[in-house]
Amino acid sequence: MSIQPDSTPVVYGTESVLVSLCNSVTRVLSVATQAPVHYSAMVQRITKTCLKPDIGCFVLFDGGFSGLVIANFSAAAAMEIYEGYMLSMGMGREDLARSFTSDEVSNVMGELMNQVVGDFTSAVRRELQTHIRQNQPKMLVLNQQVVLSVDANLDQAEARRVTFYTGQHNIFYLELAMDRTQFVKLHDFEPQDAPDPDVVMAQVARDAAGQATRSTPAAGSGGDDDDTQSLLRSLGM
Repeated sequence: MSIQPDSTPVVYGTESVLVSLCNSVTRVLSVATQAPVHYSAMVQRITKTCLKPDIGCFVLFDGGFSGLVIANFSAAAAMEIYEGYMLSMGMGREDLARSFTSDEVSNVMGELMNQVVGDFTSAVRRELQTHIRQNQPKMLVLNQQVVLSVDANLDQAEARRVTFYTGQHNIFYLELAMDRTQFVKLHDFEPQDAPDPDVVMAQVARDAAGQATRSTPAAGSGGDDDDTQSLLRSLGM
């Protein structure tokens, strides 16, 4: 008995997860810096993940599947992303840090990576219908040629490295290590759309306004004044 092509289940593997992660990187950093960020169409298979100079960041996640995300930024790439983000937030150029070793640069890069992985975990829920949770990104400034390995305790690890390019053609690298796993699509479904923060905030504001209206005493009802008059009458005054 032959199997019809349209009955073959769709399989999502490491590369599918990696593409979702790369899309989160480009989406978050492009919006944050108001400049294009894109990644190479070629991906490297690597045997281990490492933190390298000048700024390295790693995030562990677990849940439906476990893994490790590492980002290695050159000083030029880190400063470009940091400056673009701060300027887009309204900071003056004269107020910006001058060196990639500044704590402010590390804090900003850590916050951006937190947003990236947060966007990625949300995409995993929508696209793969599973749940993963992340820890807080750890930033490490390395001003010497030091390579550090991060043990993610993966049973059958698969690792990939992708090259990214900033708007000014500076380079940084993203590495993903995760348990060898596959997601098999049993039936068709429509991935949920990513929630629009503006729509969510507007709904919250409407709900708060409605609650305030319901809790406000009607005009002429007396409210506290009626309670005071009742107390005075009970005291014979």
